[in-house]
Amino acid sequence: MSVPSMIDPAAVAQVAELATAARAASRRVGLLSRAVKDAALLAMADALEAAAADIIAANAEDLERGRASGMAQGLLDRLTLDAPRVAAVAQALRDIAALPDPVGEVVRGSTLANGLQIRQVRVPMGVVGMIYEARPNVTVDAAGLGLKSGNAVILRGGSAAASTNRALVTVLRGALESRGLPGDAVCLLDGGGHDAVRALMTARGLVDLLIPRGGASLIQTVVTESTVPVIETGVGNCHVYVDASADLDKALAIAVNAKTHRPSVCNAAESLLVHEAVAADFLPKVLAELSAAGVVLHTDEASGAAAEGAGVPHEVATEEDYATEYLALEMSVRVVPDLDAALEHIRTYGSGHTEAIVTEDRAAARRFTGEVDAAAVMVNASTRFTDGGEFGFGAEIGISTQKLHARGPMALPELTTTKWVVEGDGQVRA
Repeated sequence: MSVPSMIDPAAVAQVAELATAARAASRRVGLLSRAVKDAALLAMADALEAAAADIIAANAEDLERGRASGMAQGLLDRLTLDAPRVAAVAQALRDIAALPDPVGEVVRGSTLANGLQIRQVRVPMGVVGMIYEARPNVTVDAAGLGLKSGNAVILRGGSAAASTNRALVTVLRGALESRGLPGDAVCLLDGGGHDAVRALMTARGLVDLLIPRGGASLIQTVVTESTVPVIETGVGNCHVYVDASADLDKALAIAVNAKTHRPSVCNAAESLLVHEAVAADFLPKVLAELSAAGVVLHTDEASGAAAEGAGVPHEVATEEDYATEYLALEMSVRVVPDLDAALEHIRTYGSGHTEAIVTEDRAAARRFTGEVDAAAVMVNASTRFTDGGEFGFGAEIGISTQKLHARGPMALPELTTTKWVVEGDGQVRA
């Protein structure tokens, strides 16, 4: 691999060494049976739980540095690993073990008139790179999904989680090696600063696929600067639209859950749109409940008047508010005259992640699901359900908002590609 301009040659060499080791490991894990991979995943889960005290101690170091640097509360929440969360990430590995193995699945096939038997078969990608921020659970999810799909992974977590990621990867590699499998199926790109990240993004030929997971700035940087193929995971500027025919009790529960259940994640709702026909009845209730849950409300004129009448604190919404993924207890609120206006607002400000409508009108639901351009569209359900685990996929590697190869929650099948296998009996082409 040639050294890209303006990147420290030492960082390029570091990535090349990791990628070469990962490539060798991928050739081995790509041929493993499901039984061997599942046993390794269970061993990794057991090892994480056995090392929980060490992992939590390492995480405490990261949290202390984060607090000292003024890290936002939402990011601190994402960074935190306590005993229940360690148990949860271990269980995610067990859940992955219980899923069907995508490798070897025949996608389609046929026998041609000349007797050739052709079939399209799922095969591993090879070496998958992950660039992500302060979310240690991604370290475990990526390692588990990578192994089950026959890939090796190179992990580049944010510096804020450096101690935690080192502890996690040490445990995961040890568990693999205890089963006689290559520890290099899980590689950590540690140190090296921005040059190491850029070296990974430009390691075309050494890394087969790159998946960024984090905020808008990180994702955009990876998408625009990488020479390695990238799956774009999404910023989540998600909306809940309450239609004229909505059951307002359902709408109240959905809107509050979508915003407050876990506000720091990408499938949390950031904007609430309310049809003017139900605004007078619905807004005082929902704004009061959201405010009581600690949500800072950014309102347009009509919803602001409802907030005033209900004695609810609020701020005047700006164009920037409507376009913002808050990842916090903040929400923009707007009253719209009809479904057309709601759809136009979502087209203008949505990020293509998840959009929800609350309605009892089937025609409105059909229009919404048909016209909204997003990876997931919810009808009478919270945006928080856009998640690999909730969809029954096990852990997810990310949520794709692009349209090529994968869209929505990405799990095992999305970490494979295909090859054509053609079997004949001496046929030659005339």
